[in-house]
This record gives sequence, C-alpha cells and structure tokens, in this order.
Amino acid sequence: MASDTDGGTGTRLSLPRRPRRLRRTEAMRGLVRETRLSRESLVYPLFVCEGEGVRREVGSMPGVFQLSVDEAVKEASAAHVEGVPGVLLFGLPATKDLDASAAAAPDAPVQRAVRALRKALPELIVMTDVCLCEYTSHGHCGILQGEEIVNDATVVLLAKTAVSHAEAGAHVVAPSDMMDGRVGAIRSALDRAGFDQVAIMSYAAKYCSAFYGPFREAADSAPQFGDRRSHQMDPANVEEALREVELDLAEGADIVMIKPALPYLDVISRVKTRFGQPTAAYHVSGEYAMLKAAAANGWIDERRAMLETLTSLSRAGADIIITYYAREAARALA
Repeated sequence: MASDTDGGTGTRLSLPRRPRRLRRTEAMRGLVRETRLSRESLVYPLFVCEGEGVRREVGSMPGVFQLSVDEAVKEASAAHVEGVPGVLLFGLPATKDLDASAAAAPDAPVQRAVRALRKALPELIVMTDVCLCEYTSHGHCGILQGEEIVNDATVVLLAKTAVSHAEAGAHVVAPSDMMDGRVGAIRSALDRAGFDQVAIMSYAAKYCSAFYGPFREAADSAPQFGDRRSHQMDPANVEEALREVELDLAEGADIVMIKPALPYLDVISRVKTRFGQPTAAYHVSGEYAMLKAAAANGWIDERRAMLETLTSLSRAGADIIITYYAREAARALA
C-alpha cells in the first residue's frame, strides 16, 4: 500500500493543511461544494411558429426545434416534469413587414403559446422575449429610417408588444432590443394597462456577439444588411455594462441579464457584486452549438462539459440560467 511520505524516505511530510482530505470521495466533495447548480435556476428557450404538429429541428442546434403551439406545450410539459421551472418564448410569425406589425398581434405565435401554456401548465413560469427582429422583413431590432434604427418610435412598439404578451398571460416580459429607455416605457405601459404584477427581465448588457449565429437560423432573424453594433454592446466594455444595468434597474427592471454568458463571466460577476439584484445569464446558441459539435466529434464528454459550463455561470453570480441545455441539465441534476 502506498504511503503518504516525502518521496520514499519514509518520513511523513508535516503540513499544516491537506486540502486533498476534502476531495477524497464524492460525498465529501459534495459536502464542501461552494457552488450548487440547481434545476430551479434553469429557463428553457422555445421557438414558436405557426401551424399544427410542427417540430422542425434547427440544423445548427441539434436537439432544438421550431415548434407549433401544440408542440411547444408538449415540450414545455416534458421540461416541467423534469424540473425546469420556466420557459422563454420567441416567435416566428407567418409574415413579416417593415413595421413588425405581427409582434403585438393577439393571434401571433407567442401570444397564442402563452395562453396555451398558462392553461395547460399553471405552475410554469412563462417568459416572453420582447424584440422586433423576428417580425421585421429587414431583420433589424426596430423601426428604420433609411438604414438607421429610430430609437423612440421603436420603444413605442416594444411597449405595445410587451402589453400584448401580458394580456395573453405572460409572467415576465424580456426586452432584448437594447434601445434606450425601453424598460421605463414598458414598465409604464404595463402599469397603465393594469399589469403591475408582470415582471421585466431586461437584457441589460447584451453584447454584439459572434455567438448568436445559430439563433438567427432558429428565429429567422438575421439582418438583411449591416449589423447591430449601433445598439448592442462592444465586447471590449464592462464599465458600460454596469451603466446599462444601473439605468435599467432605475427604470424598473426586476431582473437583469447578461448575454452571451461564457465570454462575459467577469461581467456577470461584477454586475452581481455591484448591484446584488436577481441576475440572469443567457447561455446562447453559439455556446450550445460548440459543445454539441465537439461532443458529436468525440472530443469532449458532453454531460460533464455541460454541467461544468453551467456551474461556471452560477459560480460567477447568475441566479437564473437561460440555456438550450435546460432539459438535459435538469435530468443530470435530478
């Protein structure tokens, strides 16, 4: 039997502390674990489209589907049984136009899905993405004047859309557009309409990222020209993120979100430390797709890599983790 000595001399090292004592067994490691990833923190994004019986896999996101309302209810039900407490809905309308007119329509996919989910799953937390990129024919996040997004006109439409989601029964609306002043406008519009109990989860620090590519396939929301650098944040900036979060909290945000997650762990940590408010991290499509691709090639252990990744978000300070891995993570954590 090997002995714990100084290399074979027979003399035991005299050490004031032996950290390995607390790593020897899984039970011991669990006892002293500092960060505990929980199913209760998971939110599952769903892409809702028109039709019935539609379950169309997204090519760049294995295991993720565009779902008709009936299929979205089935998927959310299965996730809820597995311990996922909430979903975040994105809509794929049948038609798009310059003014994103379908975004606030009561019979649009998101609004219909909210009503169906509230009826079928009363305990499920239903969140809705409030943005216009999925509804505009040009794929940008707002109303255009030439090739420039007009901030204030866009905010008016975002507030109208948020109210339509609340009317359908959404518990949380999540503006993701990064327009100035949209949180305050949405809060005022919700309160005036009698929805003072509907919460706002603001995409407060949403970076202009290369990791959104697969999402744009899933949501059919790629811009037809240009990019989103005029409103999404520069990846080099963190002090700006803190200012954005501070503004959104002052305007009435109940939860603030950092997006993407993994390249911005420092931002998550600083936001949580600075403000101490409920903080979400969105583990985005590109981050998910990379793990899936590496796993498909046999380069990583997918389950371990997934849990390690999601744990890092929790360790950084995220209270809420929005991830396409929500179901797989919930099963692993059961």
